[in-house]
Parts: sequence; C-alpha cells; structure tokens
Amino acid sequence: MNSKLSIELKAEALRLGFFGCGIARAGAVDNTTKNNFGQWLEEGLQADMGYMAGHQDKRLDPRLLMKGLKSIVCVAMNYAPAQHIPENEWQLAAYAYGEDYHEIVKNKLRALAHRFRFKEVMQDEDQDDDEHVIHYRVFCDTAPILERYWAAQAGLGWIGRNHQLIIPKAGSMFFLGELFLDIDLEYDSPQSNRCGTCHACIEACPTCALSLGGPLDANRCLSYQTIENRYDIPSPLIKKMGNTIYGCDKCLEACPWNRFAQPNDLPELQPKPELLQMTRSQWMNLSIDDYQKLFKKSAVKRAKYDGLMRNIRAISSLPRESAKQNTITANGNPLKEQSDQNENDEQS
Repeated sequence: MNSKLSIELKAEALRLGFFGCGIARAGAVDNTTKNNFGQWLEEGLQADMGYMAGHQDKRLDPRLLMKGLKSIVCVAMNYAPAQHIPENEWQLAAYAYGEDYHEIVKNKLRALAHRFRFKEVMQDEDQDDDEHVIHYRVFCDTAPILERYWAAQAGLGWIGRNHQLIIPKAGSMFFLGELFLDIDLEYDSPQSNRCGTCHACIEACPTCALSLGGPLDANRCLSYQTIENRYDIPSPLIKKMGNTIYGCDKCLEACPWNRFAQPNDLPELQPKPELLQMTRSQWMNLSIDDYQKLFKKSAVKRAKYDGLMRNIRAISSLPRESAKQNTITANGNPLKEQSDQNENDEQS
C-alpha cells in the first residue's frame, strides 16, 4: 500500500508549510452525506450560490474529476493571524488578511507533487499508460469537492457544529486543499467528533444561521451576505453585522478549540501594514484605485469593489456602539462586474 511513499508525502507537506496532512481512499461519499447535501439544496439553504447545485455527480464522487483516482491527499494550512486589525476599527474575516489562499495552497500542492515527480493532468486528459508514472490534480476550494468531508475522512479532524473542520489542539482556522493521485497509498482513519455537548458556535452566531443538529442556512450567514450575495443585504441581517465589513468569524471565535490556535508564520498570509492601519474614514472614502492596491492578490476581490462598498455603507449607518451590529442596504440592483470564478472553477 505504498507505506513509505505515504510517510514521505506527509513529511514533505509539513516541510512545505502545511500544518497537517492525511490520506483518504477515493470513492463516493457516504449515504448520510449524500442525503444531507441533497436536502440542503432542496430546502434552498445554499441561497443564491447556484454553482453548489451543479456537478452533483462529481461532488458526490470525486473519481469523476480524475481518471483512475485512487487516493486523496488532504492538507490543512493554518491562517490564524499573528497580527490583528485594531479592535476599534472595522474588521475583515481573518482568512482574508493575507494573499488569496487558493493559489498559495495549490502552488504548494504542486510543489509537493513535483518533489515526487508526479505528472499533472487536466480533467478528461489522456494519461500515460506507463505504470511507473503517477498522475495528479490539485484543488483548493475551486471544484465540486466536499473538502471538509474528505479532510475528515483523511483523519485531519472532525466537522463541528459550525460546519468547519476542527483539528484537535489546533482549532478550525485552516485552509484545506487536495492532491488527487492515481495510486494506492496507506489510508488514515476518521477521528471521532469531540464537540461533546458544546454549542458555543450556535449561540455565538448573530443571525441564527447555525442550529443544533441542523444544516447551515447560507441565507442567514453573514459570510455569505457580505461576500457571495450580489444584491442588497436584508435589513434584519444588516443590524447583526457588528463592526465587520467582510465575512464573519463569530462561530470561530466562540469555538473552545480555537484557544489552541497558533499564529501562522507564512509570509504570504501576513497582512499588509496598510491594511492594519486602515481607519473608518479611509474605508468610507476608499476609491477603486485604493481598493485595487490594498487588495492586490487578495481573496477580498471575491466581493469586488461594489460589494465591499455596499458592506461599508451598510455598517456606517449604525450607531457607533451598535456598529458592533448594523448596516444599510445598497441600491437594489445586482452588484456589477462580479467574479464568476467559483462558477467557472466548478466546471473543473
């Protein structure tokens, strides 16, 4: 089962800067996951993220994404920040402090594959018949893959009540990525769920997007509303935005396991000094040029300038003390020039 290669892959992944690495046998997801995902879509809990309903066959069986897929090498990259935006200023979700994680994770996965001289292939591309050639594909939140499911199957952690992967003694502030390989490896076993009776994340969610034993309702989630939503933010949710203009970390901050989180030391994930120095006045007067300079290579571009300014206008309408909870809506029109990256990448 290529025990030696499995050990070497994990060691090299850690050397490249990943916090953890595990390996799962590729196959269809279990029936419970399949049924829960189908019901989540049926109830419309994905909100306007139409791409989540696309390519369900691939999402439920990743072997359809790569010919001959046998092993899924799952990695986790720590993004817990070493520096923070001052508490009295408007906030961004911690994952958006540094450069765009999609390319960082995929580039490191490619470096991992190149270390072992694997050969990259695209979907449906003909692969060498040479049995000595190992083929690969890399992914990071850019294809129809249930990433947290596979990370749990690979033994990295378990999926908590906030629907995030929780790594024991480390928390849930991690980017996830996958290296697909057409070779059998030594597989890890899933961990048991260790949330116990804790439901701090559910209590902390300001919009009740989380429920005990229930699915995530993206319609209520502030991360969805401030990043993915292309229209107005509903007034009742505006009042719950607090002082955050992009994303929401409330359920992460409440999770006891994140007390173990250690600040990341990857240069690419460190915030620019200009970001840490931003004031409310500067946010209010942010020009397109300022935005492009501040968020060059940043995941914040997912919301686009119009989306971020919608969020800023919303939160600025609240009383300062309640700016730990307010916002106005935009002009009623869909935000312009939105990125179609997820929709396009979901074709992969």
